[in-house]
Amino acid sequence: MTMRSKDSSAAVASALDKSDSLAPLRRQFAFPRHHDSAAIYLCGHSLGLMPKRVPKAVGHELDVWANSAVHGHFSAAGGWFDYHKRLTPQLAKLAGARQAEVVAMNSLTVNMHLLLASFFRPQGRRSKIVLEAGAFPSDRYAAVSQLQHHGLDPTVNLLELEPQDPNVGLTAEDLDACLQRNANDVAVVWLPGVQYLSGQVLDIRALTRVAHQHGALIGFDLAHAIGNIPLRLHTWEVDIAVWCGYKYLNGGPGAIGGCFVHDKHGNQALPRLAGWWGHDESRRFLMEPDFRPIPGAQGWQLSNPPILAMVALRVALDLHMRAGIHNLHKKSTRLSAFLQSALETQCGKSVQIITPDKPALRGAQLSLQLSGQSVSAQHVAEALEQLGVIVDTREPNIIRMAAAPIYNSFKDVHGAVTALKKVLG
Repeated sequence: MTMRSKDSSAAVASALDKSDSLAPLRRQFAFPRHHDSAAIYLCGHSLGLMPKRVPKAVGHELDVWANSAVHGHFSAAGGWFDYHKRLTPQLAKLAGARQAEVVAMNSLTVNMHLLLASFFRPQGRRSKIVLEAGAFPSDRYAAVSQLQHHGLDPTVNLLELEPQDPNVGLTAEDLDACLQRNANDVAVVWLPGVQYLSGQVLDIRALTRVAHQHGALIGFDLAHAIGNIPLRLHTWEVDIAVWCGYKYLNGGPGAIGGCFVHDKHGNQALPRLAGWWGHDESRRFLMEPDFRPIPGAQGWQLSNPPILAMVALRVALDLHMRAGIHNLHKKSTRLSAFLQSALETQCGKSVQIITPDKPALRGAQLSLQLSGQSVSAQHVAEALEQLGVIVDTREPNIIRMAAAPIYNSFKDVHGAVTALKKVLG
């Protein structure tokens, strides 16, 4: 969607908000305060806002704990034994998966390690992992340590994928060229669904097809994708994926993450780092010495889940279901276009948007590169916060803004850009 420069005015922002069917959801979230009003919060790509119902929902479980103690595991009021299953239908819809293919558990990098322990099985020449160049550090640490765990040299066995055209970002053609150069050498390809720094949405379906054509498995870090863009992991035949729950899912700081394991792998006798919560739940309390994994993604669970943390995520997921991911994405596309138009109109050459221009290649996040070597992104972000606008930065000169459609308004976007123009002078 291309917007004319006049479409970024305050009057148009107000009109768009009035016609926004998702606008009432904003009242379900708590915003940081700036003096006597709500701050403009465009940092949902880093930490989503808290749903206002969370304290009451957590308080209910605290009451169950206080009044029922251990009986809360199986009581009607608590039901902690299978609490994680209450999140499964929502996560399956957001991931575009079958319910048996997803599970809420752990944090992103823990889940990445658990799945790579099963799916990275170097054999002969197939002993390499493909990772994007400039990957989020935790993903790189995990990939390198997995190679080292198998006694492999990361300087030889880690292939870092560079885009042929940095202005376009990573493409299926880039991956195809890499795998052709390393024919029969790659065991696993690991890429993001949305690149954390640039905000580029990768073509997951095309990348998966290419990896499979070359005999490699493929996994995705969906930290910036789930809850942000529509996903069809089952249909696209993605092998494995992981995500966190604290960005667009609004599950709270350090929220429970999740993972996806495609049906074609869910019942295989795979090596894994096992724990008792992944054991056949009908026999879990028999305390058997031999591990029998639950079919599907649940079989990768380790320990009983932290209920108080899951409560917050469950409340947030209910709001996502009320909105619908396609409705959220439709609004997100309009918010991003409005943000781009406002930046181009008010800030001109002071900033360069490094996120791809095409709506299909971006989600809620726009990343801005500040012009001028002396301009510090951190100083700009601090000045914006003094004006009641919260964004985040990546040094030396990148500012990331994300208008999360579940709670942000067009007025937020206009106010943020007006403040940025003032800060940049």
